[in-house]
Amino acid sequence: MSHLTILLPFGLPPPELARDLLRELKLPALATLMARAKNEHSRREFDDFARALPHEMWLSSQFPLPPFSPASPEQGHDAHNSPALACAAMRAMGLPAEQGAWFMLHPAHIHIARDHLVLTDIRQIGLSESDSRELFDAATPLFAEVDRELVYGSASTWFMRADDWQGLLTSTPDAACGHNIDIWMPQGEGARAWRKLQNEVQMLWFAHPLNERRQMQGRQAVNSLWLWGGSPAAASSAGQREVFNLPDGFNGLGQYAKAARTNAGAADVIAAKPEKGLLTLDPLIQPALTGEWSSWLEQLKAMESAWFAPLLQAMQQGRLDSLSLVITDSSHVLELSTSRFALKKFWLKPTLDRLLP
Repeated sequence: MSHLTILLPFGLPPPELARDLLRELKLPALATLMARAKNEHSRREFDDFARALPHEMWLSSQFPLPPFSPASPEQGHDAHNSPALACAAMRAMGLPAEQGAWFMLHPAHIHIARDHLVLTDIRQIGLSESDSRELFDAATPLFAEVDRELVYGSASTWFMRADDWQGLLTSTPDAACGHNIDIWMPQGEGARAWRKLQNEVQMLWFAHPLNERRQMQGRQAVNSLWLWGGSPAAASSAGQREVFNLPDGFNGLGQYAKAARTNAGAADVIAAKPEKGLLTLDPLIQPALTGEWSSWLEQLKAMESAWFAPLLQAMQQGRLDSLSLVITDSSHVLELSTSRFALKKFWLKPTLDRLLP
């Protein structure tokens, strides 16, 4: 039996725009899959001030991540902390993570609003390797002064060791994006020390030549670092899932899977005939976080032809036995499931109404 679970972050439109947005969509394949599916759960609501978005919490709950703070009995992971992903991300980049406790760091732009500070989408920074190395080399002495090991991972992701901060609560950058950062800043053990170090980095970078060059190019200044994903070093073990296209920041979860593939298309997923497949379709995250709803519509239309239509056809032809949809927004999760036999219920007309609040 082949089964595929599709995680569709921000596939639920905002309630105030839902009807207008859905009027613009003609997605016959997705509408068919949704109309002939049953609810696995009633639409679940999450805390608007949780330190991770619903799709991030759901995705991390599917893998045996090491605990970094007391687990939430309701969700299996602590909704008041970001997922413990740092060590998994390090191993995925070929970096040793055998001892200590580590955090992820992203070069970021914090916007000064009228009376508060706002974290902008870290995807928009667009640092090259050489530019990121330049900032990394400038910041390293500040970390060394307070005995914090700083490790370069990629242009967008660095790592810091802080064994004594295992009680520190942090937020994912997407959970904090677009909001007053005071609510999502680290709290608890190590918070004051991190804020002091972060301030020193910000002052150093304020007049850095790189930011002067970016300003001349009309680009965002790289004026801060965002810290999250605290994780103790622990051995990983492969699970039974086959995963496809894990999102940025979560691709380290592939080491907990039976097989992990990146840049897979619908044909690759169907040909794999996964017994317990998990596919993430994340193109809606960025336009949803930045409120670019015309782009959100275009991305959904592109997914209809690239993904939903081929997957529907594969089910109709018996190449895929069943399928689940996990669809989220910033505070809800909708879970649906259907099978190739349920698709024969022709009297159930295709509709996207289940996306409505």
